[in-house]
Amino acid sequence: MYSRVAYFICGIILLSISGFLIVSSMMNNNYPPSYSILILALAVIAFCAYYLFPQFKQKDERMKLIRQKGMFVSYFALVIYFVIFIILNNFHMFMLTTIQFLHIMVSLMIMTVFLSWVVLSKRY
Repeated sequence: MYSRVAYFICGIILLSISGFLIVSSMMNNNYPPSYSILILALAVIAFCAYYLFPQFKQKDERMKLIRQKGMFVSYFALVIYFVIFIILNNFHMFMLTTIQFLHIMVSLMIMTVFLSWVVLSKRY
């Protein structure tokens, strides 16, 4: 039970740090730093772990199925993310540095995997 509370507290702390970085950069009329989305992705991990902790504590076939299907769904989501980024880059809709692109893609991948586990745990 205590580790579940720890996940929730870590999620609140990481969400507040990410929110502070985003709001403070917007108040200075700057773009938010690209690593703020990584911190937001860590907050998503903490909240998903908080929700999934009682279920993932059991090592049964249901949890293996949820993990397997979550990774399968995330693979196709990642392909869609790459296609969208390639199309937007070819039409010069935005200009990103390589490190910004990597921060965004890693964050999207992390959030997609863990949120798909939450959705699939409700379904199965």
